[in-house]
Amino acid sequence: MSQLADTTGVPMAQLPPATSKTHSIRHLKQKCMFTLFKLCVAVNALALAIICGFVLYYGAPAISWEFLLENPRNAMTEGGIFPCILGTIALSYGSMLIALPWGVATAIYLHEYARPGKVVHLIRLAINNLAGVPSVVFGLFGLSLFVTVLGMGVSLLAGILTLAALVLPLIIGASEEALKSVSPTYREASLGLGATKWQTIYHIVLPAAAPGILTGAILSVGRAAGETAAIMFTAAMFFSPELPHSVFDSVMALPYHIYVLATAGTDIEQTRHLQYGTALVLIALVLSMNFLAIMLRARMQKKLS
Repeated sequence: MSQLADTTGVPMAQLPPATSKTHSIRHLKQKCMFTLFKLCVAVNALALAIICGFVLYYGAPAISWEFLLENPRNAMTEGGIFPCILGTIALSYGSMLIALPWGVATAIYLHEYARPGKVVHLIRLAINNLAGVPSVVFGLFGLSLFVTVLGMGVSLLAGILTLAALVLPLIIGASEEALKSVSPTYREASLGLGATKWQTIYHIVLPAAAPGILTGAILSVGRAAGETAAIMFTAAMFFSPELPHSVFDSVMALPYHIYVLATAGTDIEQTRHLQYGTALVLIALVLSMNFLAIMLRARMQKKLS
């Protein structure tokens, strides 16, 4: 049987007793920490499995083509959630159309152009603080600015802009980290061949950082799709018999629909299966959005490799 050895390759049995004891303690601590990490992962995986299984068990009986493709009716105790699905997709992707270019442009300025100093430090500090602000604060901000001051009313556009502001700090942080991960030799080689700084960023740096930027987009679109507090003041409505005709109309959304059914419905117990069915559809929708983004990121990584 092989003997344990220290980092120099010397068997522990040949080391002095004090040194051998020290290495044994280190090995024991390392084993305990690895066991603790594995336990944490197992607990998280178990909690996720329980939650998904619980929602699937109670929500699966409600899933049908009628439930997915029809409008709610009879005080939302019957019918489907089609307007809610479309509203959630419109809010999520609409916010990303605004936040992603804006966030990437901000990250490019902070990392590639801005000179280190107090101003840049304060900007980064503000971005990090905004990432931890509760979503209800963004909802009140959107209500004050977009709904009231700019006169958009409770509308799809106001909700999109509010969600864009909510996910913007996350996109900026992920994009800046992706830009930092690009090797400086890429920039030096491009500049050495006579390219301008913007040509280097656009043709060399951004394609190399695209997978990391898409990771931030994946996290952001999932958060935007699941937000309730940010849209309940700015975009979501209790019930509508028809689909919105423009971006200035209010919309139904899956998170707010779940909230309404669970707290303010006409018969909460009667709609219990609809609540879990809507939650199951929301989970599936977020997973499908993430899957599409992950596939796109994988294709980009394949082209770069």
